[in-house]
Amino acid sequence: MKDDLLPIGQFARLCRLSVKQLRHYADLGLLPPAWVDPASGYRYYRADQARQALSIGLLRSLDVPLSAIGEVLSGTTAVQALERIRDELEAELARRRRTLATLERLLSQGLPSARVRLARERPQRVVTTRETAASPQDIGRATTACVARLLEHAHAPRAGGGQDEGPRTADVRLVGLFPVEMDEPIPVTVALRTDGPAPRGTRQDVLPGGLFARATHIGPYDQINLTAHALLAWCAERGHAPHGPIREVYLSDPARTPPERLATRLMVRLGEAAP
Repeated sequence: MKDDLLPIGQFARLCRLSVKQLRHYADLGLLPPAWVDPASGYRYYRADQARQALSIGLLRSLDVPLSAIGEVLSGTTAVQALERIRDELEAELARRRRTLATLERLLSQGLPSARVRLARERPQRVVTTRETAASPQDIGRATTACVARLLEHAHAPRAGGGQDEGPRTADVRLVGLFPVEMDEPIPVTVALRTDGPAPRGTRQDVLPGGLFARATHIGPYDQINLTAHALLAWCAERGHAPHGPIREVYLSDPARTPPERLATRLMVRLGEAAP
């Protein structure tokens, strides 16, 4: 054994890490020991490995996942890896802020309630496009992609989407279709009411008619779930099982309307066929 090797306990104290962490990092290939005693299995490190060990500790304190630390330490894709992690943290921070805003609304207004009405709808010809969201947090991205695809061919302003940003509806009427049960992955569909041909990337479809329970949500798109909760609670209390997805009919253009005044009609089909 060379004189410059440090026992794992001494090296851990030097690098402000635990022995357990060092063993874990070694198992992942991030920081293998300089020498392992074949008789005892005891691990030893060199002093010049301290910089890498401290760098791992720093990155972990910044919530950089272990799976990305190897990229950062390699130096070849360090910038790209850190930029990706920064973007993920910013997205998570934005989601937390939306959650906080919803909690503030609950604190000020109590549990959600909504005025629910019954209405009959006729079948409607539409063109639709679909995306798959990996999780509820991914619904906004999926909806945005659908909306952009539809509006590009409808010669309307490009929009943000769905339950995070909301579509722009300056000259068209868009309808978002979201499953009642959010089993992952989540199919997301957006429909455009039109009598024209289906543009590339979409298909012609018909939104079924029938008897619907509906309520109007006033406020940001990221708080639509409050009104959806109230609408589904109303249906459950009266023994109505939703048939098909929840429809979000976007009545306002977010490019022209403040978020607190955006109007969205939520609709749940109750399964009675239209005459």
